[in-house]
Amino acid sequence: MLRLGRREFDAHEPVIMAIVNRTPDSFYDQGATFRDEPALARVEQAVSEGAAIIDIGGVKAGPGEEVTAAEEARRTVGFVAEVRRRFPEVVISVDTWRAEVGEAVCEAGADLLNDAWGGVDPGLAEVAGRYGVGLVCTHAGGAEPRTRPHRVAFEDVMADILRVTVGLAERAVALGVPRESVLIDPGHDFGKNTRHSLEATRRLGEMVETGWPVLVSLSNKDFVGETLDRPLKERLVGTLATTAVSMWLGARVYRVHEVAETRQVLDMVTSIAGNRPPTVARRGLA
Repeated sequence: MLRLGRREFDAHEPVIMAIVNRTPDSFYDQGATFRDEPALARVEQAVSEGAAIIDIGGVKAGPGEEVTAAEEARRTVGFVAEVRRRFPEVVISVDTWRAEVGEAVCEAGADLLNDAWGGVDPGLAEVAGRYGVGLVCTHAGGAEPRTRPHRVAFEDVMADILRVTVGLAERAVALGVPRESVLIDPGHDFGKNTRHSLEATRRLGEMVETGWPVLVSLSNKDFVGETLDRPLKERLVGTLATTAVSMWLGARVYRVHEVAETRQVLDMVTSIAGNRPPTVARRGLA
């Protein structure tokens, strides 16, 4: 059982985490949800299309202008409180690596801290433990926040992913984070080149075998673009193909931009696996 906020998800229920960036320079939508009104509209749309988790971020992952902890909190804390008020049942996640921001958003009603930078601030897990919220434990290859990989190398990339993510997950539980609320993430693109991310996908089953629920953040990433030689706005097909493979290999949570398309892919794979009946089954019965 995966338990996040007020929600429980069974073993065969894929979970969509919709991205809502409170940044003026996000890599995909270029600030489309920086202001409150479009951001709230995005939340409403994502929930209606099948997202169970809303992932709110106040700093873009890539290089750019410096964003202080105070500014990150300004962009996210009030918005978390408003989403909590309007959507009491939705799971609210905040994408941050800073403990002080984590503390503030937990006070505002966040259910999950999405640490995409691999525990670079060890205090973030301590915050999750104190508040009893969930935590995403990510492999970032030792990279500093907001840096791009350069000539990175691993003797065995999946072995390193397992060592780091399982270690972070066990530490989180020791600090008081509920075991059923901890996820591990291979960290596609983070501290990795395209071949590393492809191998991490191919070997995702090894993460699933650890017993920790696996989250994948694949949406429109550079490894998809480089694999297919497609620009940012033409990566949906590659993203959905990777999503289907990840679902078949056992991933549980999918962090995405395109919710409706992802929902169809996950429902189809779940039905092929025999864990979901067809929505309509008339063929050959008339």
